[in-house]
Amino acid sequence: MPIGRVVGTARLVLAPVGWRDLDDMVRLKGDAGAFGLMLGGVRSRVQSEAEMAEDVAFWARRGLGIFTIREAGRFVGMTGLHERPDGRGLGLRFALFPAARGRGVAREAAAAALRFAHDAGETRVVAIARETNFASRTTLGGIGMSVCDRFDRDGYVMLVYESVRTPPC
Repeated sequence: MPIGRVVGTARLVLAPVGWRDLDDMVRLKGDAGAFGLMLGGVRSRVQSEAEMAEDVAFWARRGLGIFTIREAGRFVGMTGLHERPDGRGLGLRFALFPAARGRGVAREAAAAALRFAHDAGETRVVAIARETNFASRTTLGGIGMSVCDRFDRDGYVMLVYESVRTPPC
């Protein structure tokens, strides 16, 4: 349930990412198990700081963006929305520390972020996953997104998922 821009689920709290979260995000983005399959791969501290500035500005501009994911008060990952650099539109992202996987955290958090976007009036959200990344594909399918396109990148087949919600009459 949204409280302002903070979103709560049965066991998670998603909060808009901010400068107070920089050290947590640097650790997450520097972890190959968490960020190795993300577009651009593992980030340095400098890259993470630059992305934090972009994320904070995106929240200010659009009223939505990247959330931190906390379970029982502990930072376990991130999810949320960003403008896809390839021009495909508003993209859903998620990444968790390996220790947080296998318990449905990604699905719960990504579903909440997707609902937040649609409730904010976004009619179409996309997500990209490698064809071989079955964990991400299962999460995306599990939250109601479906494959609408595919493309090749760096020798990998990438699948484009989308969620479309038509506005009420």
